[in-house]
Amino acid sequence: MPTTPHGLELLPQPSVDELELPVIFDALADPLRLAILHRLLVDAAGAEQSCTWVGLNRPKSTQTHHFRVLREAGLLEQRLDGLERRTRVRVEDIEARFPGLLGLVLDWSVPTGVLVAEPPAPVQA
Repeated sequence: MPTTPHGLELLPQPSVDELELPVIFDALADPLRLAILHRLLVDAAGAEQSCTWVGLNRPKSTQTHHFRVLREAGLLEQRLDGLERRTRVRVEDIEARFPGLLGLVLDWSVPTGVLVAEPPAPVQA
């Protein structure tokens, strides 16, 4: 499995050329996944965060599923850091392949109750 310059294991994800719009739309069709992406874009300001940082009020297995769908669609990059997964939105890759797509996510309003009301302060790695 590929590693980062810091020696962290990078989980499998499609390359920029492999990003497919129908797969991305399918991943974003779920309001919870859309809310995850929105929170990472807005409240994390592009920084890597742990999966628990996002503030989902769901079982861990459900959270893992949603993050995997977003990663396999190419929207998120995840790295293993010990027992923790560090996550960030692949802003540059998505904008290069589908300009303006993330702007639509930013303009969307997260429904009340989908995420924890107050996001934690971003944690810089």
